[in-house]
Amino acid sequence: MTHWKKWLLGGAMLGMALCAQAGRLDQIRDRGEVTLGYREASLPFSYLDDKQQPIGYSMDICMGVVEVLKQQLGLPDLRVKRVAVTSSTRIPLVANGTIDMACGSATNNEQRQQQVAFAPTMFITSTRLASLKDSGVTDLQSLKGKTVVSTAGTSSLLWLTQENAERKLGIRIMPAKDHAEAFLAVERGRAAAFLMDDVLLAGLIANSRQPDDWQIGEETFSTEPYAVILPRNDPEFKAAVDDAIKAMMQDGRMEKLYEKWFTQPIAPRDINLNWPIGDALKRVFAEPTDSPDPAVYQ
Repeated sequence: MTHWKKWLLGGAMLGMALCAQAGRLDQIRDRGEVTLGYREASLPFSYLDDKQQPIGYSMDICMGVVEVLKQQLGLPDLRVKRVAVTSSTRIPLVANGTIDMACGSATNNEQRQQQVAFAPTMFITSTRLASLKDSGVTDLQSLKGKTVVSTAGTSSLLWLTQENAERKLGIRIMPAKDHAEAFLAVERGRAAAFLMDDVLLAGLIANSRQPDDWQIGEETFSTEPYAVILPRNDPEFKAAVDDAIKAMMQDGRMEKLYEKWFTQPIAPRDINLNWPIGDALKRVFAEPTDSPDPAVYQ
């Protein structure tokens, strides 16, 4: 190999190494663009309005972070690119750099922290079952030998798979592409129940054609802290996002966003979830944490 070819190859390898080492803040500054991942049917966290634009509680939080990044990076015209993600794709897309933040309804747990990081907890929910009132479904035990649907890539599906095996329930587990598809499976009789986080179930039911036909079981299976997904091993970017979200919690903006999306009519059908803020989340707003430990939120 000639000297000039070696020089070009060495330069290319050095360039790739520098890119690999560049933190997400540097990448955003260089691009002049921040990329947000959004969900299409995780009402009221991140979903599409009647103009097919992503809106929701999580989207508002992420846009609050973007405003801080504009100031921190000295980029008042910082562009925002929005990319649709699913439960299965959101973590890989953050990890490989396709998106900078996933703004949806993601549970922060220890297993996921092996791949990505999480901003401070913004919501706390519990996993429960949704079913039609005439289905005869009362709890997990009553689903022996029946089909239960949950969304692919979620902690709910993983929990159901493990519980089904340990308790030998004989449940047929159906993974769905997204929450809307899972809900439709129950509505059309392909599954007896949908296991998912209760607030998401409440949103799907409230937005359905026949809300009175549905029920959410009283039995709870897990506590789920939600947070914005961030790249792992990037302390500078995480600190910037964390500080922005903590400021929103401490000056009251976060609670106002909560009231907007959970206690007031929301687009596109002016439904109201009537889901008042709980004591555990109030404590988190007062003392922000990114802990994946469910016991912290008890």
